[in-house]
Amino acid sequence: MALSTELTRLLGVRHPIVLAPMGGSAGGALAAAVSRAGGLGLLGGGSGDRAWLERELPIVADGTDRPWGVGFLTWAVDAGALEQVLEFGPAAVMLSFGDPAPFVDRIRRSDAVLIVQVTDLEEARRAVEAGADVIVAQGTESGGHGARRGRSTLPFVPLVVDLAGPVPVLAAGGIADGRGVAAALALGAAGAVIGTRFQATTEALVDPSVGKALVDGRGQDTERSSVLDIVRGASWPIEKYTARTLGHPHLDRWRGREAELAGDPRARQDYQDDVARGVIPPLPVWAGEGVDLITDLPSAADLVTTLAAQAEDALTWAGRLRPDNRP
Repeated sequence: MALSTELTRLLGVRHPIVLAPMGGSAGGALAAAVSRAGGLGLLGGGSGDRAWLERELPIVADGTDRPWGVGFLTWAVDAGALEQVLEFGPAAVMLSFGDPAPFVDRIRRSDAVLIVQVTDLEEARRAVEAGADVIVAQGTESGGHGARRGRSTLPFVPLVVDLAGPVPVLAAGGIADGRGVAAALALGAAGAVIGTRFQATTEALVDPSVGKALVDGRGQDTERSSVLDIVRGASWPIEKYTARTLGHPHLDRWRGREAELAGDPRARQDYQDDVARGVIPPLPVWAGEGVDLITDLPSAADLVTTLAAQAEDALTWAGRLRPDNRP
């Protein structure tokens, strides 16, 4: 059995399950595995690092004959990286965090479906006006970067569904099992974008310590903050976007002192020194509030199959409910 939605019909995939294009960790092997299993694998193109794309694009393109795509950080990518990707014929390009308008015409001239991720209703309106084929409504439960003053997934998704009208909407944020996928469909979404759960798979481009941290992590241990972007010297527009991670020594050190941190010339060097000594991992562990639901490190293909089966079971169970429990 397969769940047919606007997304599966638009892109010709079997399951309404999309790999979040997590920068650096959603590499070619992971994206290809998700697509082979019937989902939509999105390569994490991030800011468009040419060498990284040159290495990972052939892996996903050669690794599956099913639809796949690439995601970019809209505020950081340039037209050259987009051209590099489009040469490989992706089925979809996803733009997140920023104005998609400068890239829309070029994507339109290709055969790729334009997916735009939004974090508030104003961004959703702009995505509709820009002609997005699919809109991703990201709630604040999500791991990694998201809106500083966003909305949680449960109320945000139906608002975007109503606003977008006929444009299919995908839910993102805190979805880590098939029940979350089923809930997204019940909210009117055409599918779910899943990040943290896929980061805990055998194909993810992460250090083994990250997988262990995700299996051991708890939702209450995650925190959304700009501290780790500031101390790493990351160029994220922190006035609008923060990042949800598991706990971190430098987060504990600087929490609530962001202005002081930004003006401390030693803070970034201290961070780099700790990375060099192996005291902390090279990157924070991006993790959403659904991290408690991660208990193993399966292959991506097995995970897609499990998520789809769980979603079908949840929807079947919900379909048996009757008003006042009448038969």
